[in-house]
Amino acid sequence: MPFATTLARFPTTAADTAQGRVAWRHATSPGYCGPVTHVLLHGIGSASASWVEQLAHVAGSAQPASRVLAWDAPGYGDSAPLPGAAPSARDQALRLWAWLDALGTDAARPLVLVGHSLGALVAASAARLRSAQVARLVLLAPAQGHARLPAAERALKLNERLATLERLGPAGMAQRRASAMLSNHASAEQVAFIAQVMAGIDPAGYTQASNMLSMGDIDADLVGLLCPVQVAGGSADTVTPAAGCRALASRCGARWTDLGEVGHSCPLEAAGAVNRLIGIDAGPSV
Repeated sequence: MPFATTLARFPTTAADTAQGRVAWRHATSPGYCGPVTHVLLHGIGSASASWVEQLAHVAGSAQPASRVLAWDAPGYGDSAPLPGAAPSARDQALRLWAWLDALGTDAARPLVLVGHSLGALVAASAARLRSAQVARLVLLAPAQGHARLPAAERALKLNERLATLERLGPAGMAQRRASAMLSNHASAEQVAFIAQVMAGIDPAGYTQASNMLSMGDIDADLVGLLCPVQVAGGSADTVTPAAGCRALASRCGARWTDLGEVGHSCPLEAAGAVNRLIGIDAGPSV
């Protein structure tokens, strides 16, 4: 089934919270009536749609019983942007918990928090804020933030990213970057879907997220974190290379998982392995 057709089964829902409006997609295992089990946070050039394979798997599998939410980060989709030009990962994390608080008993128990790429920065900050509410933190191809780079290098990276956005726009960036998000083994359909999702980003939200990446420091949130942490990545990832992800796992005492020869968009390209890793597939763990 085409990805766009599958995604149409999971329309966005939106609600106002104490920290601003949040939009999300959700899927629930057949027959399951319990609280949220997993929350999925997407990357900088992406959206809740990037979790289509995870949503579809949960909706079609009764075991393990799961209820999964995939949010649109502030400034993405129908989610309201955060105040100010350069909000931090902590600001996004506060919005995340305000949203989950607004769900009440539906999200009352500790859950598995999954962050992909830039979403890993938010997930780590959210776990730092409320580690007792996180049963497990899973970081997929994590962006680590640029806070520890020299100021000149950090500014150069930010300015180059924003200049590319201004020059090409979301559609142009998608055309240029989509294939680089996947390995050479990815299908044409996967590349086209990544391009479709990337082309839909809002420039203002992307700009806020770019500033967040520039200021981010994932190590600061992971040091001494009480909940279990797992880090995973693919050997064909040129955006957040596996060596750097593996080094992060070593520094924070996390379990490292090699997802194989896949690119940065591992939730799409390595859906089976990711599903088992995050615990929505009852098959053998990776």
